[in-house]
This record gives sequence, structure tokens and C-alpha cells, in this order.
Amino acid sequence: MSWFIRKEKGINTPTEMKREAPDGLWYQCPNCKKITPTREHKQNAFTCPHCNYHEKVGSDVYFNLLFDDNEFIELDENLVSGDPLGFVDTKAYPDRIKSTMKKTGLKDAVRTGHGKMNGLDLVIACMDFSFIGGSMGSVVGEKIARAISYSLEKKIPFLMISKSGGARMMEAGFSLMQMAKTSARLAQLSEAKVPYISLLTDPTTGGVTASYAMLGDFNISEPEALIGFAGPRVIRETIGKDLPKGFQSAEFVLEHGFLDFIVDRKDLKDKLTSLLNMLK
Repeated sequence: MSWFIRKEKGINTPTEMKREAPDGLWYQCPNCKKITPTREHKQNAFTCPHCNYHEKVGSDVYFNLLFDDNEFIELDENLVSGDPLGFVDTKAYPDRIKSTMKKTGLKDAVRTGHGKMNGLDLVIACMDFSFIGGSMGSVVGEKIARAISYSLEKKIPFLMISKSGGARMMEAGFSLMQMAKTSARLAQLSEAKVPYISLLTDPTTGGVTASYAMLGDFNISEPEALIGFAGPRVIRETIGKDLPKGFQSAEFVLEHGFLDFIVDRKDLKDKLTSLLNMLK
């Protein structure tokens, strides 16, 4: 019966024989902490199947989600920021732009494109938070303004997907000018009765909220997105009072009349299609 007796304690496996799970196979939700296979998380439009937490994603995900077969014409893809103020903080602004471009593979914090969504023509401008916090600089404002002009010329509905920390401090006044420029173009779009839908995602704050993000014919949002102008800490210190629970969440903003509805990312394409069909 010697086969029932363990002669050596423990299991001794040579280092070269040990196998580890490859990185990237699993996704742990930062909200509920539960683990999901990465493939399932991706198929679920990067939302948690347990708590429906919406992971922050970029323009590549939204374009793939909304444009039929991910086919679209990218507009003004080679616009890049200059250095109008010769700005330097911990590094020179041009160096920061170059390093961010290399890290993210993006030219700036917004991409614009024209394609079809369930057979309907649509122009989309989508911000990328990974590029200097989705900050609004002169390139962001110019690309959005040009995309609006393209919609106006072609009489195609315009969708703005915002995700931003606000104006880009490295461009100071040049950044703030983009608020007026984009708002003026949107007024022209409204006069021409071309539909404009603004989708606010987590987070949408600062000068972006104070301009084009809140000027849609329909202002909609993803669940639990942070939406506001100044941050909660700044407001709390200014008014000297504790803020309501869930302050500046999409649900709070909807309850107070600043949003038309909240849409789950998984349903976004169908909801937008239904909305545009109603506006024909």
C-alpha cells in the first residue's frame, strides 16, 4: 500500500515547468471587484456583467460599436497642436504632445468620422480621455467645428461623444476660444434643422460641459457618468456645505432636468437609430 503514502512533503515543480496565466485574460471590475473573462467583457461593450459598471473607453471602441462593420471615413485625422504660448511646466508642451502621441497612438483628444449606423448616415466626434485627460485645446475645437460644418454641408446628423477634464491649460485663452467657436457652429446646425445629439460619458467636466456637451437637441448620458463644471471638492470648499449623495452623477443630473435620458452602452446603437428615425 506504499502508493497511499507520500514519501516527500509538498509538490516540487522545477521553475522552468511552472506555468502562469497570460496577462489580459481576465478583467476585474473596479466597482464590484468581480472578475470576468476579458473576451466576455469586450463582447458586453466593456460593461461589467455583474454590476453594469461602464469602463472608460476611447474613440476606437465607440466607432466600432456605432459604425456598421466599423467602416467610416476619418475627418481631419492629421491635425496636431502647435505651441502658441511657448508653455513649459515639468516639460515643454511640444514634448508632452509628442510623448502622448507615442503613448496613445492618437494625434489629439478627439477623432471625427463619417459613416453609417444601421444604414443611416452619421457624423461622430468622439473624445479620448487618454490624451491629456481629454482636454479641449485648439485642435479639439477645430476638429469639432469642422465636423459640424461637414454635417451642415451634407445635411447629416451629428453625434458628439464627450469625455473630458475641461479646457487645456497649456493653451490658456486659445483653449477657451473653442467654447465660443463650437457653440457658434452648433447654432448654425440648429438653424439648418440638422439633428445634434450630445452623449456625455464619464467624466464630462469644465469648459466642455459649459459649451458643446450641453447644447444638443438631445443631451443623453451613460449610467453613473460624472457630469459637471467644477469638481465636487471645489464646490464643497466654495459653498462650505456637504453635497447631496450622488452629486453630479448622470442620474442626479437627469433628475434635475439637465439630461433627456440615460442609455446603456450596449443599447446605444439601437437607441440612437430609433431617435434619428423619429427626427427624419
